[in-house]
Amino acid sequence: MPKYSIVIPAYNEASRLGASLDRVLSYVLERRWDAEVIVVNDGSEDGTAKLVLRYQDRGPQVKLIENSGNRGKGYSVRHGMLEASGELLLFSDADFSAPIEESAKLFAAIESGADVAIGSRWVNPRLQTRRQSLLRQFYGRLFNLALRILLGLRFKDTQCGFKAFNRRAAQAVFPLQRIERWGFDPELLYLARKAGLKVEEVPVEWSHAAGTRLRPLRDGLRMVREVLEIRQNAQAGIYARRFD
Repeated sequence: MPKYSIVIPAYNEASRLGASLDRVLSYVLERRWDAEVIVVNDGSEDGTAKLVLRYQDRGPQVKLIENSGNRGKGYSVRHGMLEASGELLLFSDADFSAPIEESAKLFAAIESGADVAIGSRWVNPRLQTRRQSLLRQFYGRLFNLALRILLGLRFKDTQCGFKAFNRRAAQAVFPLQRIERWGFDPELLYLARKAGLKVEEVPVEWSHAAGTRLRPLRDGLRMVREVLEIRQNAQAGIYARRFD
């Protein structure tokens, strides 16, 4: 089994996924990592699957997993993380707004005792090379406030799509994940806290990538509804489980 698993959810990412895979594979080779790179195709309608298959044909490191249609980013991440076989597991957005080189910081945090390491844009904002618009930042701050009030999550940044887990943490959290769209990150962190896992927020370099599919107002409202769903699930005992 590989030491590292890198999971990339992808929906219609044919135009930029090739560059991301080239960079990831180059970095893995440079570091001499025993790694697998899993791309989860979320019902793409472009050439995403064909692109990944070409990389898969070149060697065993890249693996394509197919969802049964377009299920959402949260579903795709869960699917990939549960299929992954590494000791240390990372998921990242396909555009790698946080460069793959920053993964070393997350893995170092886990090897130093954390169970979960989450990339953060706001622990050290100076590491942001290209920020989101002021409107997106405003919506982000409002959402962060809602998480503090509704779920008691005290992290500066829950939404950075760059998070790593040791195998025990991944196996504890992902089978319980219910949210399948944009609001899955707070659910993962809520479940990690419920499981008594140590979560470390790690400042990472980050650059806003053009072409993101997240629409702040529409998707922001959906995410708030999903946060309320997490709270309701918790109150109803849906997440109840005895963690080892």
